[in-house]
Amino acid sequence: MNNYTAPLRDIRFALHDVLGAEALFASLPGGDVANRELIDAVLEEGAKFTEQVLAPLNQSGDREGCTFDKDSGEVRTPAGFKAAFAHYVDGGWAGLTAPEAYGGQHLPETLGAALKEMIDAANLGWGNYPLLSHGATEALKHHGEEWQREVFLRPIVEGRWTGTMCLTEPHCGSDLGLLKTRAVPRDDGTHAIEGTKIFITAGEHDLTDNIVHLVLARLPDAPPGTKGISLFIVPKFKVARDGAVGERNAVRCGSIEHKMGIHGSSTCVMHFDGAAGYLIGQPNRGLAAMFTMMNTARLAVGIQGLGLIDRALQNAVAYARDRLQGRSLGGAKQPDKPADPLIVHADIRRMLLTCKAFAEGGRALALHAASLVDVIERSTDAERKKHADELLSFLTPIVKACLTEWSIEATYHALQCFGGHGYIAEWGMEQLARDARITTIYEGTTGIQALDLLGRKTIQTQGVGLKHFLGMIVEFCTQETMNAELAEFVAPLAKAAQDWQQLTLEIGRRTMGDAEEVGAAAVDYLFYSGYVTLAFWWAKSVAAADRSNASAAFRQAKRDTARFYFQRILPRTLSHAAAIRSGPATLLAIDEEAFVGG
Repeated sequence: MNNYTAPLRDIRFALHDVLGAEALFASLPGGDVANRELIDAVLEEGAKFTEQVLAPLNQSGDREGCTFDKDSGEVRTPAGFKAAFAHYVDGGWAGLTAPEAYGGQHLPETLGAALKEMIDAANLGWGNYPLLSHGATEALKHHGEEWQREVFLRPIVEGRWTGTMCLTEPHCGSDLGLLKTRAVPRDDGTHAIEGTKIFITAGEHDLTDNIVHLVLARLPDAPPGTKGISLFIVPKFKVARDGAVGERNAVRCGSIEHKMGIHGSSTCVMHFDGAAGYLIGQPNRGLAAMFTMMNTARLAVGIQGLGLIDRALQNAVAYARDRLQGRSLGGAKQPDKPADPLIVHADIRRMLLTCKAFAEGGRALALHAASLVDVIERSTDAERKKHADELLSFLTPIVKACLTEWSIEATYHALQCFGGHGYIAEWGMEQLARDARITTIYEGTTGIQALDLLGRKTIQTQGVGLKHFLGMIVEFCTQETMNAELAEFVAPLAKAAQDWQQLTLEIGRRTMGDAEEVGAAAVDYLFYSGYVTLAFWWAKSVAAADRSNASAAFRQAKRDTARFYFQRILPRTLSHAAAIRSGPATLLAIDEEAFVGG
């Protein structure tokens, strides 16, 4: 009973009116093919695929889950998943943004991100299979040898094979310096890969004939820590340098995890028992290639959060408009009925508006980040590429962590709107809440994203990415300073930008005296940054709506939602600032034994 309709009107608004996607693409080599007509056609077809093929499998896939055969080590995906993947491949979606040289269509990543939102909202479990292929594509594209791209990238782009990212080990999660998997050189130019990886999404499945694992491992003479990690291509079935597929490789799924959510996605324990693998790039330089995959995946997971927010909102609004419960405190809104619909109540509106603010503001944020990828990939202007890269580096942890954390808040708000019906499986809301929970964990937890944002992307770079984003805010506020219609947004946005800059400088000074300040401030700084960032996109959205050809109702809804955001959500920055300024003392003073009580 949980439905999904692709939000085409708002996706088009974000792309065309807020971001000016057509003009952006036209300014980049090879991007002019993606004109408005093509963009809208792709969105229309993507909506049909996600609504008609993927969405109907979401609840059934959750109930059935994946099945593991311990004798063969094979995994069967839920009923309908394999046919849906074939439909995906036949529609050309697998190669939408991939290079033409390897069978792709080379359309902008921004358009791919819009499609991805629809896929993840329709069926997050299914969407994990192509997600990892996209990461493998980027790693091979940027770090592989030409023969590796021909042999391994082309089948992934064509959808005949899928890819994985094999990083985590039983004793080693985010601290990759502890990694133990070994890679021993062989006389034939391959390496024997030995070790066990866990939490491997799509590590084994029945959707394609072959699976290309990208595996982090250590060479025998590798230095300790992260400086001694290399990356290897390890296919499920052996592949020769000429592309010939041979016998089964010595890589096997040992089990699949029994998870809280995303039951349709296979999460595997993978055993590499001397499996033949090819080195990607230079020895002991695997982290560079890994971060290419990881950063791609982090943006992708942020978009997963966005998709879940929007689907939760859609179903909560439909229920709140239909369910009769109580009377409005201001007097009966539908006196001819025994009760008013839920949507008249202020607290229901608070929850729905929170979801709407996160969904629509988050969409602009995510698509803007994707547009920076297009600039980096396509522009021939070195300074423009550098600026985009620095800005994207800064925004990536915000997109990943904030959109996923907001998805947890939004799915729980939406579930709450259903009351007891939200807690039972029939309505599908508890599945959205369960599925959302993993998004703040995989591809780097919220804490890791926060440390990355504050430590690496702000303090270590002297705030270069922050300066770029603050520059966007200042430029916007200067342009709109005389616009009386935007005054209620421009003034508080300008003040928030100044406070953000000041707070960052304060943290920088405090860390010079105590390194613990970074860890103590990081998560609060992340959320502070996310809320100010979203305020910018809401102010910009109101301005874009006012200048658009959208209906008066659409324009007013943008303004009303922005007003709600600025007055009810943006003030959360005050509590985050207070927490930051309290320092690390309250976190570190208590003895670890005191946590157990007694």
